[in-house]
Amino acid sequence: MLRSIGPVSRFGRSFTAVTATAATLAVTAMSLVASPAAAAPTASPAAATTARPGDTCTAADLGTRKPYIKSTEVSPTITHFKGWFVTEGTTGNQVVTTSTQTVISVSVGVTGGLEGSFPVQTLTAAGATLGLSVKVDASSTSTESNAVTWNFNQPGYYGVYKGTKKVTGTYASLNCNRVQQSGGGWALKWIEGPGGGNFTTFTTVEEGAVRCQDSVPANSIMAKAQGLLDCGSPAAKAERPAGAVPPTAKQERDRLAQRQAATGGKVAGQPKAGGPGAKAGAPSAKADLSCGAELYRIGVPGKPLFWGAPHLRADSVRLRPSTIFSGNLDQWRLCNVTERDGVIEATLWNLGNQACATIPVQSAGADQAPLMMAAPCTEDDLQRFYIYRDVPGSSKIGVQNKYTGSMMGHDRYADGESVRQYSSGRQDGTGTYTLNRV
Repeated sequence: MLRSIGPVSRFGRSFTAVTATAATLAVTAMSLVASPAAAAPTASPAAATTARPGDTCTAADLGTRKPYIKSTEVSPTITHFKGWFVTEGTTGNQVVTTSTQTVISVSVGVTGGLEGSFPVQTLTAAGATLGLSVKVDASSTSTESNAVTWNFNQPGYYGVYKGTKKVTGTYASLNCNRVQQSGGGWALKWIEGPGGGNFTTFTTVEEGAVRCQDSVPANSIMAKAQGLLDCGSPAAKAERPAGAVPPTAKQERDRLAQRQAATGGKVAGQPKAGGPGAKAGAPSAKADLSCGAELYRIGVPGKPLFWGAPHLRADSVRLRPSTIFSGNLDQWRLCNVTERDGVIEATLWNLGNQACATIPVQSAGADQAPLMMAAPCTEDDLQRFYIYRDVPGSSKIGVQNKYTGSMMGHDRYADGESVRQYSSGRQDGTGTYTLNRV
């Protein structure tokens, strides 16, 4: 249940609208709204993902986010392998069916999904950082054929393999927000926001055959395959019939280690961590809200459409004109407000239908899922939003769901258009809104 709205809280007082005088334009970091004086350029942002923390952004970037690659590691990895013995008279082209050595799956973040543009941009940025062509789709080395066709022109003991470069690393999410400068002024900068994590991908799969006596580049895919031959063992030097060679003890140990590494040491069938039910910080229900007395409209800059809550909670939040018939559905309170590093976090409570904005848990992982309403307000992270602000003097903002990391936006400017979540935001600036006190 919601508590009745009492006197203005210390957060509510800090959101008081400024006047148009020069003195009051020097608002504090907690002030959200101001006179609509132009304070920052609003050109459409570039779609490039090369932003770095501290780079300049524009008001059109407030509703977007970009990946920032913090670390990378490249590991030559054997995905398929088979020991193969070639005798005199059995040289020439042969088809060798290899066994799976390890499986590399493309993943980004906790859930590993590639829904939306942000995970794809993350992998693209990682590849660009390393100068490698990497997989940027939901693929796995297990989908590769395990057959290798090779021309064996000399007798000997071979390791027939398929392999690739496994690329792993960490990334951060960059958001555009106001930053106070050393001289006291303000500027819009890319800052490291919530939503970072780990990624895994791989390069083109290579195949080949290598012998113990072959000279190969160190730390190459071929060298990894040669290491699996266990060249120093008596078994590697023994004469045997042409064809497949049973795996050595070392090969068996290596395969077991690869499988354990791929599953984090878990046994087969044990559920993996991750997914909406396991994400840190969700849910954390609260029984009531502490809302400021101020009412706000969230609108499209310079245009007469605003976020309007639905009459029926089964419907989504939509762009609507503000009229005498709006029934307070276009008015919002900011509740349980906090601020960290200049970024506001709040619950968005609607006066008209007495409910809170949310991304439903069943569609949390879906790009372009519509913004809905929920009551009672449980205040889990699906009902919490980060608000990124333009410099003082402008009421422009960007809104991000805390749980999904996606930015709010809309496909087109039209009466009745749903407000939706986009994993990297709307790059054309349609994710930038205004927050104006009623």
